[in-house]
Amino acid sequence: MLSDPSTCMAPNGPYQHVYVTVTDIKANTNATAGDGDSSWVDLTPSLAGAPQQIDLLGLANNQCFLATLGDALELQAGNYQQIRVILADNSATSNIKNNACTSSANCLVLSDGSTHTLQLSSESKTGIKIPSGQIEGGGFNIAAGQTKDLDIDFNTCVSIVEQGNGQYRLKPVLHAGEVSTTSSSINGTVVDSATNKQIDGEVTVALEQPDSSGIDRVFMSTLTDASGHFVFCPLPQGTYDVVIVGQNTSGVVYSPTVVTGVSTGSAVSTVALHALPVVSVGSATLQGQVTSQNAANPAAATGIDAQLSTLEAVSSTLTVTVPLVPSTTQSSVVAAITTASNSACPTNTDCANYSLSVSAGAPFVGAFAAGGTTLTQSTLPASYTVDGIAFVPSSGGTLDCSPNELKATAVMPAPGAPLPVSTLAFAGCQ
Repeated sequence: MLSDPSTCMAPNGPYQHVYVTVTDIKANTNATAGDGDSSWVDLTPSLAGAPQQIDLLGLANNQCFLATLGDALELQAGNYQQIRVILADNSATSNIKNNACTSSANCLVLSDGSTHTLQLSSESKTGIKIPSGQIEGGGFNIAAGQTKDLDIDFNTCVSIVEQGNGQYRLKPVLHAGEVSTTSSSINGTVVDSATNKQIDGEVTVALEQPDSSGIDRVFMSTLTDASGHFVFCPLPQGTYDVVIVGQNTSGVVYSPTVVTGVSTGSAVSTVALHALPVVSVGSATLQGQVTSQNAANPAAATGIDAQLSTLEAVSSTLTVTVPLVPSTTQSSVVAAITTASNSACPTNTDCANYSLSVSAGAPFVGAFAAGGTTLTQSTLPASYTVDGIAFVPSSGGTLDCSPNELKATAVMPAPGAPLPVSTLAFAGCQ
């Protein structure tokens, strides 16, 4: 299944095509198996020597990713804890039939018709990693004599990052799930509360579940289509909170909206977003810096990849991740940055500056009801905490630094000049 909404495609979105070349897909029953372990099972043996290039935006929603590659393999019984999707190195073009990228294996075509190489990190070597936490039920279960389908959700819109040098890099967001007779989807429609019509602009919908500390983290996200609809499928059976933000083509930003307690198999029905009364106070900009250094004595500068999220307490008992305000050039729910040497960095650190656009309105919250959810504005003022998680550069998701997560001091969004956020200073990084 591909959760790529039409708003990601030209003319509404930035991309006409996103081409990736798949060379293999592997699975393992061992959650800690390394790249070189012999226990990996090849799910796509027919791709050996014949990689297949696919257009992620050329496939209808809900089409199975593995079915696109034309493989069906009988697996040994077991609980599969890891899946890897291996992409071709951009220089390996000789075996690609009808290569749409011409001189590279992976590329994208922007709405203006220009073609750009899609840069990879470790995806051509260790593969795009789908750990057990991103597999429905915590693992892909196969019993003896049992038949199951495996869907891999390749969320293209969230997986592409435009870097400061004008290059485009793949930082994949994938999930995997089993298809069964039990409904494993959540869907709904988003409208403007004033007009009761779909929003002419960009609307991000995130499915979230609490982490070990009780903070809602994004499990999966998408954009609504031209009719305001969204769908998530497949999903692990369970309960999710739905968090929605949006911005129309006039620049009006809507208050974050949270529907709590949505179970798989549910239709959220119609969710009405509330626009801020004055455009100028619709959004706020949070600006800050991330620094990193190693564990040496004395400590020295070292680079990290960092994921930045904006957290907000929407009630006395619930803190959620509020997606960044979407636009035609920003569809990611969180920010991804890399620290590097710079004259502006504090002594003995690498650093990176960031600027995050968030809604300035207090959130609307309601508990899911099958007959329609009643939303009320939170009594808590809008307030954001920038949360940073450190990763080893180009590792595909290996945590780094000690501690690997830091939170800045909370700030209250306000119009006008960008709001300064306290520095996230990571130490003990490798």
